[in-house]
Amino acid sequence: MFRRLNCLRRTQRFYSLNVPNSVFGRECFVQRHIGPNESEQKQMLKELGYQSLEDLSKAVIPDSVYLQKTPNLKSSVILDEQSLATLIKSIASKNQTWRSFIGMGYYNCYTPHVIARNMLENPGWLTPYTPYQEEIGQGRLESLLNFQTLVVDLTCMDVANASLLDEATSASEALAMTYRHNKRKRWFVADNVHPQTLSVVHTRASALGIEVCSGDPNQVNDFKSYSGVLLQYPDTYGHILDYGEVVDKAHNDETLVVCATDLLSLTLIKAPGEYGMDIVIGSSQRLGTPLGYGGPHAAFIACKKSLMRLIPGRMVGITKRDVLFYKTRDADGDKAYRLTLQTREQHIRRERATSNICTAQALLANIVAMYAIYHGPVGLRNIAQRVHNSTVILKTALDQIPGCSTSDASFFDTLYLKTTIPQQEIIDRCKEKMINLRFFDDQSIGISLDETVTHKDLDDLLWIFGGENNKNNEF
Repeated sequence: MFRRLNCLRRTQRFYSLNVPNSVFGRECFVQRHIGPNESEQKQMLKELGYQSLEDLSKAVIPDSVYLQKTPNLKSSVILDEQSLATLIKSIASKNQTWRSFIGMGYYNCYTPHVIARNMLENPGWLTPYTPYQEEIGQGRLESLLNFQTLVVDLTCMDVANASLLDEATSASEALAMTYRHNKRKRWFVADNVHPQTLSVVHTRASALGIEVCSGDPNQVNDFKSYSGVLLQYPDTYGHILDYGEVVDKAHNDETLVVCATDLLSLTLIKAPGEYGMDIVIGSSQRLGTPLGYGGPHAAFIACKKSLMRLIPGRMVGITKRDVLFYKTRDADGDKAYRLTLQTREQHIRRERATSNICTAQALLANIVAMYAIYHGPVGLRNIAQRVHNSTVILKTALDQIPGCSTSDASFFDTLYLKTTIPQQEIIDRCKEKMINLRFFDDQSIGISLDETVTHKDLDDLLWIFGGENNKNNEF
């Protein structure tokens, strides 16, 4: 009995000592991820004629970028992978999950569990964004073709590519298409596009030496000096505007028109292609892709067939047996999916390339395609109708609050409102309910709803603007 107690005391004293981590045998990150061991490094250095890695580094790294001394890092503690994972989890646990009604192309959504489990969390789908080996990528190619078909059907355009990075970069890519088409070095951007889109367009234009003008497109009488016009539909304030006259004026001046849109809204409202738009872009995020703190999300770009050769990225197509000439790329003579169009400089001559950035979000585009298949056309329309109905209910209730008024323009899921309550008080009330809204410089406020909105969400939004809690479930 006493021997056991003495042994326990010795064990306790041992663990109370300052013992280095090396005693516990934890593996260092460098040992795991740098292949050659010390003996192999010496053999390689001997072959190259250097005494140490430092000598090799000094010989091959330019003096302008070589660090002569070790950088002064905030922490000198070297963590192993397990300790680093624990630290990251502790930092991530400080995040707070707020309800977001900011909009601007970013919406909460429900990702069906069957898609989340079998695609988003499946390493088999987490492969390079381009299926270079078509023979083993037929399933992914077929899914990407479904994504393209979804975009073409909803936008009423001729062709679409297999995704882009995000809405803002797709807008800049589309305007670059207009420049390649007619070589005019001016772009016109409507003043009601999303601010992040306008910012990226300015950045892209500065590199190309193109002037960007912004304003109300209805006030422009002459588009002859512009290569392209960018419109937002519905716009950043949520308004659904008729752009028929603008499109006609631009086409009379041989200027291309680009339209940034919302795919879910197009299940209920007139498609951009019916207005005669030349190029249609946007984000598909709300169709099954989690917000993920702002990205990544799959964007899309669709255009008329006459502009197909100018489209960036890649396009999936079908090769099938020609009855007359018996041409096929399938050993069995059946239809096969392949990358029909690849216009990046990795694939073709640089001077003919339409883009040199990684223009794809294939995994997320596949998730969007499966989301659309999961719900079907009627299901997507029902989701859109439910979102719009919730927005109508909220607008009706807000307009009944003294000092609160919403815009009278047509809308889908976004309300643009003004209130006599000081903005700081609105912000404080949002913090209390852990809700994010969009605040404009003119003290106006934007509220965008999505498919996840509940009765409690509407109740809390009304409370923020001074409305009473709805305890009778009148919504």
